[in-house]
Parts: sequence; C-alpha cells; structure tokens
Amino acid sequence: MDIQNKTVLVLGAWGLVGNAVTRKLVGEKPKSIIVTSLQKNEIEEEIEKLKKEFPQLPDDYFVPWWGNIFVRNEFKDTNRYELLEDPAKRKVLLRDIMEELTPQILENSSIYQLLNQYKPDIIVDCINSATGIAYQDVYTTYHKISTMISKDPSKEDMITETEKLLCTQYIPQLIRHIQVLYNSMSKVNTEIYVKIGTSGTGGMGLNIPYTHSEEKPSRVLLSKSSVAGAHTLLLFLMGRTPDGAITKEIKPTAAIAWKKITYDEIRKRGKPIELFDISPSEAIKLEDKLKLKIDNKFKSTGETLKSVFIDTGENGTFSRGEFETISAQGQMEYVTPEEIASDVIFEIKGGNTGHDIINALDNATLEPTYRAGFLQHMAVEKLAELEKIHNISSVAFELLGPPRLSKLLHEINLIKDITTSMENILDKTPEELSEAAFKLINENAKLRSEIVSIGIPILFPDGKTLLRGNEIKIPPFKGQNELEITEGNISFWATDGWVDLRVSNMLKWQKRIKDLMDEANAISPDDTSSMHVRTKRYWDNFKEINIGKVVGWIFIHEEQGRRMKA
Repeated sequence: MDIQNKTVLVLGAWGLVGNAVTRKLVGEKPKSIIVTSLQKNEIEEEIEKLKKEFPQLPDDYFVPWWGNIFVRNEFKDTNRYELLEDPAKRKVLLRDIMEELTPQILENSSIYQLLNQYKPDIIVDCINSATGIAYQDVYTTYHKISTMISKDPSKEDMITETEKLLCTQYIPQLIRHIQVLYNSMSKVNTEIYVKIGTSGTGGMGLNIPYTHSEEKPSRVLLSKSSVAGAHTLLLFLMGRTPDGAITKEIKPTAAIAWKKITYDEIRKRGKPIELFDISPSEAIKLEDKLKLKIDNKFKSTGETLKSVFIDTGENGTFSRGEFETISAQGQMEYVTPEEIASDVIFEIKGGNTGHDIINALDNATLEPTYRAGFLQHMAVEKLAELEKIHNISSVAFELLGPPRLSKLLHEINLIKDITTSMENILDKTPEELSEAAFKLINENAKLRSEIVSIGIPILFPDGKTLLRGNEIKIPPFKGQNELEITEGNISFWATDGWVDLRVSNMLKWQKRIKDLMDEANAISPDDTSSMHVRTKRYWDNFKEINIGKVVGWIFIHEEQGRRMKA
C-alpha cells in the first residue's frame, strides 16, 4: 500500500528499531507519525531530536504519546510493580486480564484509547512485547509463595502473592493484548499492522550462554521465547481473519545494534550504578550459611560507574568486552536497526522481503488437501448409512464445542424431524414450529435424554421453564454456584447454549432458512462456473435438511466465522 498521506503509529518509537523505522517513514511522506514510548521523558527527548533532524516538517507532524499499552488507560503511567503492590489496583488489573473481554474492558484499555484517538492507517509495533510480559518473572513469585507456605500456611501475605502470581501469568496477558489490539484496529479501520518480533535468544538455541544468573538455558529467557512464539501464532491467526488489518511480523534472530557509542554514566533500570569501596578487611568468612541480602548495607563512595559503552537501545548498554563477545562470529552476531526498518517499509508497500514470519508460516503450513475434500463426501455418506442401519440421528455430543454448536445442531434437528424439508419450514407459523418441537421433546424420551445429558438444557416455549441434566455447559462455572435469573440472562444463555423452543427463536430459524434459500436462488441455473459453492444443488433443492451444512452456513454468516485461506 502507499504510505503517503497516511497516519502511521509507531509503537516503541524511542527504542532502537522504532527510532530507525520512524526516520525511514519520513521519506515516504505520511500525513503524520504518532511516536510512542513507555516513559514521557523518553518520547519528549525523541520528539526534540526528530524536530531538529527534520526542521522542514510541520511542528505537529510528530505526535507524542507515552504509557504502557498492556494495561488500562488510567494505569498507563504507573510502574507495573507499583500496580502489583497496590491491592485495589492489583484487583482491577487481575479482572482486566482474566475476565471475559467486555466492551468496558476494551474501551478502558490504553491501546484502544490510543487507536481511537488517532485512528492510524498503519501500525508498526516495535515494542519487545515478549520481554515486557515474560520478564515479570512468574518463577520468582512462585518461590515466594512456596517459601510462605513452608513457613506459615495461614499467612495473610499469601493472598497478595497469589494475586501477583495470577497477574504475572504470561499467556492470559498476551491473549488479552491481542484481543484488545484486534478489536481496536477493527474499530478504527487500521489497514496494516507490522510487528517487530523476537526469537527470545538472539537467534541462538537452547545452548545460549547468556542468562541473568539463572540456570542454563534460563527458564526466564525461555519464557520470553515461549511468549514470542505464542505471540507469533496469535498474529498468524489475526492475519487469517477476514476484513482485519493485513498482518506481518519481522523477527530478527540476532542482537540489534546500535544507537550510540560514547563515554558516560552507566545506568541500570534507569538509575546510575553506585560504586562501593569495600576494604579487604571487611571480607566475610564462609561458614554455616551465606546471606544473599545483608543486614548492614555498605556505604556508597558517592561516585557512579562511568565508562565507554555501546548503547543497543532496549537490549541494554554493553561494554566493549561484552559487545565484542556477543557480536563475535558464532555468537549472537547482530543486525542493524536500519536493515530492519528497510524491510518494514518494503513490506508495508507490498514488497516481499522474505522476512515476514506470518507469510512464511502461511507458506509452510499444511492446508486442506484435495484428497481430504474428496474423502469428506465418502465419510458423510458412511455416517448417514450407519444412522439408517441403527435408526438413530447423530447430532451432537458436545465434545467439539462450543455449546452453541450443539444447541444449533439439536434445534435444526428438531425442526427437521417436524418438517422434513426446508420448504416446509417456511410453510408453518413460528407458533406451529414451537408447539410441534415442544410436543416432540415431551414424547421422545430418548431424544430428550441425549440433549440434556451432554449439558445442553432445553428452554420451554414459555421462556420460564428449563429442562436440564446434572451438568449444564452454559452458563459456565466461574466460581459462583448461583446466578441471578433475569430476562436478559435467559436470552443470553439461550443464545449461547440452550435448545430454545420459544416462538421468537423459531422465527429466527425461519429467517435463517429464508436467507439461505434466497442466497441459493439468486444464483442463475445457467451459471455452472466454479464461482459458487452453496447452490440449490448443494442444498438438495431444499427437499432435504442437512443439519451440519445449515449450521456451517450459520457460523459463516452470523458468527463471521468464514475461513479466509484454503
């Protein structure tokens, strides 16, 4: 696509790759570039540099935004560790991650509000998401909880640490991020999303020698790789979603360097590293136990560590020795941010760099085959043959899911039993369908038993009476054994997983069948091309009701669940 006159959002613009991407974008003449970073001072510093570098551009060409895109907007400027230490905020954070995605959770999120404010046509995501999520370190929290249990199982701090443990679960955070990102981009009609991903190990394998004092290979580092892999597959699915943004990912498998080389203060987590002058006379004897945290802290010299270093952006500040080691042939080696930025621009403009992981996965996956398609017809025929032999209808077992699938299959099967053909469905009134279905449920104990025994309740025509078994799949159990019965809840639950015998639902089924028939009738009988699949012939000229085909049609049209790539 053409970048000119488009609004571009660069997430993580202060970082090494974001820096290079922003500068490469300028030459493509977008309408404006929204540049973001975690910290306010970082992005203000970046905006100042950009304005000096490109003085010919309007003053508002580069738009600053800062904050954490993985939390709700009101928390975006709060340090994550502070959020975890605040009981009230921690509970809100926990709900935002673990509960179902509601409109409120979506609209409160910082990424939603950012996208809704600027409505970017193009997003280039340079945030090291895997590091941000995986380096919250679930293992440390686990060790704290284990220690507390061993010392005092009733300790009140257990609640706090358990909540922290739940808040630091990697996959729920990643899933929520992708849900919010996808829904936000859909709302503002973002056209293309390019992610700068990571392998988590700088392209090395399980033999990677670089850790943070953990075992080798580091579980924390492998957590980062796991999150990165999960992230890629979620983006792969996002790229297979019809009418969504074009999705691409560039995944460097080397260290990325560099931003600057200089002599200055060395900082860790944003603070200068203090120097301590500890006399040899203060050495300790190695006896009994070694304390990891000492009671009396050594005094600082008042000076900080200063040296020559290479700044590799979010990957860290390295000494000459460290950089020379990591970039040596046979180690991580490295790639420059400018090379990554060039790939990003080329991919956005429709080029094929060969470095788009999503495209690579598309080309490498085993898609549906001709042989399987040919055999599907034979399998269905054999199933139908066995149904006749055993005088049984094979409808749904609720092993595949969702419960809505079982509910729809059983509903159309009931309608099939009382009408025999699609045409007959439209010949009856909704009241007649409801009454006949209710009568069948009352008379056919076997059918009734098969439905409720798999966890699918039956809502009677009065809308107030429910026939159920020992287990019900909808509503799902979420810690509460009793839920309030309201008209809204009944309709919600019935839609999701109850066989609904109400007149209103029969009217809905009649509309579905009419729409399905209208779609097939609109295809000219003279059109024998390969363009159409669901013709009148596909539907057996409406004389038969194939329940699986009907529900497949519903999932495509009502659930927007069409497969995009075949």
